[in-house]
Amino acid sequence: VQLQASGGGLVQAGDSLRLSCAASGRTYSNYAMGWFRQAPGKEREFVAAIRLRGGSKSYSDPVKGRFTISGDNAKNTMSLQMSSLKPEDTAVYYCAAGLGVILSNLDNPDAYAYWGQGTQVTVSS
Repeated sequence: VQLQASGGGLVQAGDSLRLSCAASGRTYSNYAMGWFRQAPGKEREFVAAIRLRGGSKSYSDPVKGRFTISGDNAKNTMSLQMSSLKPEDTAVYYCAAGLGVILSNLDNPDAYAYWGQGTQVTVSS
């Protein structure tokens, strides 16, 4: 499975941005797809995830209410709509995919076997 992330950029605080992730190769409907981010000098952290079958979603507390994740099972794509962006959202955002990830494990990066190359999001104050 190959993942291609896109949509990053430079925005101002309060702006919105939409990230997309397309999966190619051998994929299955019971995949979970997620977004993680890593800011300079910090560890990679969970942002949001969705189970493509059933649509269960999970968000980290810092983004809850501002970010919305969506997925298209038929097209093997996932998007992250980010609103009310803050400077602390600045990071490289990575999309990830994993097979059979249970709901309680959506925030665990070790549950994802496939990772995209990352896309930079910079939010200026």
